[in-house]
Amino acid sequence: MSAQTLLAESGCHIQPSGCGFPAPGLNSFNFQPIFSIGSFHFTKPMLLAILCMLIVVGFFWAAFSKPKLVPGKLQLIGEIGYNFIARGIARDVIGKKGDKYVPFLTSIFFFVWIMNIMSIIPLAQFPVASRFAYPVALAALVWITYMYLTFKTHGFKGGVKNLVWMEGLPKPLIPLIVFLEFLQNVITRPFTLAVRLWANMFAGHMLIVMFSVATWYLLTPSIMAAFAGGSFILAVGMTAFEVLIQFLQAYIFTLLTSLYISGALEEGH
Repeated sequence: MSAQTLLAESGCHIQPSGCGFPAPGLNSFNFQPIFSIGSFHFTKPMLLAILCMLIVVGFFWAAFSKPKLVPGKLQLIGEIGYNFIARGIARDVIGKKGDKYVPFLTSIFFFVWIMNIMSIIPLAQFPVASRFAYPVALAALVWITYMYLTFKTHGFKGGVKNLVWMEGLPKPLIPLIVFLEFLQNVITRPFTLAVRLWANMFAGHMLIVMFSVATWYLLTPSIMAAFAGGSFILAVGMTAFEVLIQFLQAYIFTLLTSLYISGALEEGH
């Protein structure tokens, strides 16, 4: 049951029925399949993810398929977005070597951002990244890129050294530090990258749904209408705040990706 369904079908107010508050939960993140093929179920989040991909690819294709010396509006917007990633992230974090990774970083940033923005788009009203599988897939892509560049740049022995070794350690500390470095660079990084994005989108959507449902629940011809107004203001405020969080999470995800790429290209500790 989606959040919209919960709000539409609750039909419940605090007065006069005195029914319990239809609190949103994990049901707000589950959707009935649009269609099914055997055990495969195509759901709304899948549709939105595909739509986000098409939006990003379609926009940059339209902006740069026929570039002009004097850019039009679409090309100008595309160049601003591309240069924001190139100058604000890739070159600042990676340096000149980062130029070749700008298309990759730009794709990640805008894909994550558009997925997050779906939370406030009418009819969509759902952040795709609040389903854990999508941040996990993106984090896995970043991790594979990180591992590939590490071993491609330094070879097998140098790559292992880059991941787990620190120079100048006292011998008694070497096993502990090697284990901690392995845990951080190989295990923790992709996990935290996925969880950070998912948790923020999950929590933000849950709060917006809760205050929206509470507004409907408290909206009665009584003093509770005042509380309903307060809940509505909070829902609007949380939505506005969520717009900022949506951008920041896309930026942080891309920034961390560039840090991992930079670490893969540099020499070990």
